[in-house]
Amino acid sequence: MKRFGKIGVVAAAVLFIACIFYVAPESVVAKQKNVILATTTSTQDTGLLDVLIPIFEKKTGYFVKTISVGSGQAMAMGKKGEADVLLVHSQDAEKKLVAEGYGVNRRLVMHNDYIIIGPPIDPAGIKGLKSGTEAFKKIAEAQSVFMSRGDNSGTNAKEKAVWKSAGINPEGQKWYQQTGLGMGQTISVAAEKKAYTLADRGTYLALKKNLGMDILVEGDAILLNIYHVIEVNPDKWPKVNAAGAKAFADFMVSRQVQKIIKTFGEDKYGSPLFFPDAGKKEEALGK
Repeated sequence: MKRFGKIGVVAAAVLFIACIFYVAPESVVAKQKNVILATTTSTQDTGLLDVLIPIFEKKTGYFVKTISVGSGQAMAMGKKGEADVLLVHSQDAEKKLVAEGYGVNRRLVMHNDYIIIGPPIDPAGIKGLKSGTEAFKKIAEAQSVFMSRGDNSGTNAKEKAVWKSAGINPEGQKWYQQTGLGMGQTISVAAEKKAYTLADRGTYLALKKNLGMDILVEGDAILLNIYHVIEVNPDKWPKVNAAGAKAFADFMVSRQVQKIIKTFGEDKYGSPLFFPDAGKKEEALGK
């Protein structure tokens, strides 16, 4: 009996270990089917991801968990290994992320542009100006209310660059107010306050119906808005889903997706919300 008891114990132990090795790969596979995408509020607010992600999931079998924040927050998540792949639009910060080794395979996806929007009464008299810098100068001179996202997003970074170009530091001024919110919400707040703000064209067009806000300044080269996809570096964070991240990045620059981007929004707004750029050189954009 003792002998059989020992054999039974050994057999049970072997069976337990076998179960561990049988179950573990299944759980790992299930876990690796999830891809965490950290992206900007503009890609979410325009509805572009609502179109693209179901296609990606059906095509690859991956499930995408989208976290929509500003580009700065998205890249901070990448630095901490809290995301697998990033879709962002803040060029200087993106280049720094890659240079520091947190991101790899930064690839051009698409662009649209920033516009300066405001109430039709246009208290600062900026309508029709060709220079975003000059428009910001006039807003500051008139001390007209300007709503900033103030959230370290790509849009916020661009806005700061325009203020810097204008030689103005608006921080602390009563007319300069920060929402700390995403693009869509900031536009809504600006509309309520009859204030100016810097917005990406896609989000504005998607929300403009009930805003009572006009495009006042557009077309300046300084207002170009460029999106890249970046995979989080698995050498820094071995637990990231590197295969899933690459699959998503490859998908975003694929011919199929670039074709969808080319016409997205055209039927509803009369013009596309983004322009596909995969394979192009950045210096050629907007020309």
